[in-house]
Amino acid sequence: MTTEISRRAIVPMLAAGALPGCAALRPDVLTNGASDVAYGRLQRQRMDIYVPQNGGTDRPVVFFIYGGSWANGAKETYAFVGEALASRGFVTVIADYRLVPEVRFPTFIEDGAMALRFVRDNIARFGGSPRMLHLMGHSAGAYNAMMLTLDKRYLAAAGLRSNDIRSAVGLSGPYDFLPFDIDVTKAAFGNARDPALTQPINFARSDTPPVFLATGSDDTTVLPRNSERLAAALKNAGAQSVALKIYPGLGHVGTVVALSELLHWSAPVLDDVVAFLTSRL
Repeated sequence: MTTEISRRAIVPMLAAGALPGCAALRPDVLTNGASDVAYGRLQRQRMDIYVPQNGGTDRPVVFFIYGGSWANGAKETYAFVGEALASRGFVTVIADYRLVPEVRFPTFIEDGAMALRFVRDNIARFGGSPRMLHLMGHSAGAYNAMMLTLDKRYLAAAGLRSNDIRSAVGLSGPYDFLPFDIDVTKAAFGNARDPALTQPINFARSDTPPVFLATGSDDTTVLPRNSERLAAALKNAGAQSVALKIYPGLGHVGTVVALSELLHWSAPVLDDVVAFLTSRL
């Protein structure tokens, strides 16, 4: 009964964007870490860094990219992700990036590449290892993460190599969504000269780093077929390590909120992600 009441009370808040951790950052949240670290000169080019409470050096690093239809989102809202991963031993970075309508494709991906370059060059100051960088994202953020992982041009333009990424995790991401027939995709990608170059699935390759794709069976916002098709394309391309997990009964936000302390009971997403990342250390 308590679980059902909790679910009914929380789901409407999630739909309204009131994700766990949406309160302002508390001073103790970023123990040994830092907030509002600039990776560029613009206001939206800032990141928060979460560090395990017992510190340490050469820790694996997770660079998490939040979603929001490429038009919404703030790093503070996802403090619960930083806290969850830091509690499992990962230095975790959550960066803001420029959004629609201020920018369009591919600027939000380029901001991610710029932030990653900063992380590689500076994360050792926070106990992280620049040799163990893992990408992770949810929804539109999963799209950004997979484009950075699969299309080598973005990392190269930022002075990174494709093998700087140890592995990638995509939660409920859109990877194969042509044509642009809804307002969200028209606004973000309608300017693209070659729409095919906007699709992660078209960059599947044999030397892709290990990838874990997860989605919910009840996701009607980004259909599970996106994850299924990308997993198949990567395997067909000869990628050596591709995992796909579909969580029964989860909707679109379910895969990310299950990372939180409040809703970890809803699905073993955090345990599965940590197991995947740990196997790549």
